[in-house]
Amino acid sequence: MTAYKKSVGANTQRNFCRVYRTDFETAWQSVLDAMKSIRLDVTNREAGFLQSRWMDNTREKNFSDGDGTTSPYMRAQYRFKVNVAKGIYSGISAVKITVEREQFVQRDALDDFHPLESDSIEENTLLYRIGRIISIKTRLAKLEEERTKAEIQKVSGESSDSATESAPPGDEAVPPPPEEVPSDATAEPPPNPESGD
Repeated sequence: MTAYKKSVGANTQRNFCRVYRTDFETAWQSVLDAMKSIRLDVTNREAGFLQSRWMDNTREKNFSDGDGTTSPYMRAQYRFKVNVAKGIYSGISAVKITVEREQFVQRDALDDFHPLESDSIEENTLLYRIGRIISIKTRLAKLEEERTKAEIQKVSGESSDSATESAPPGDEAVPPPPEEVPSDATAEPPPNPESGD
């Protein structure tokens, strides 16, 4: 941001967003999982909005921004704002996640809090973390679906096999045992008991 925009009081906050091809439920739960170590102040699922509490980072800002020529910050604090919006991207249902990090610093007790422009590291880190969690959740859901389909096919296969095995034996046509043919074709037939011989 240019010095002119800062001098006229322009907004120094920047939004960082990414679009993920997933459903709203998965995206919302992934955002909550990614921010589970951060204390949340506002959580509105219907509006798709989360806001963290103000967190103190005075030591970190003094360490990273201090060069020995400027006075250290007396107080520094920041918070995250995350928006989750569902929509359609290239004909597929998608979710747009926007992350904004507000950073305010105070030099001394007589000074007011001034906003600082973000270096975009933490916003991109949070978006990356959310993306990885979405990817893992999507893969797990796909594996679970494939496993369920395999179990259904296995159960339906076993039920069809058991139906053929449980058929009563009387229903099946049993062929008669084969008759023995005498090896001597010239052998006389057995005597007839009625003939009197």
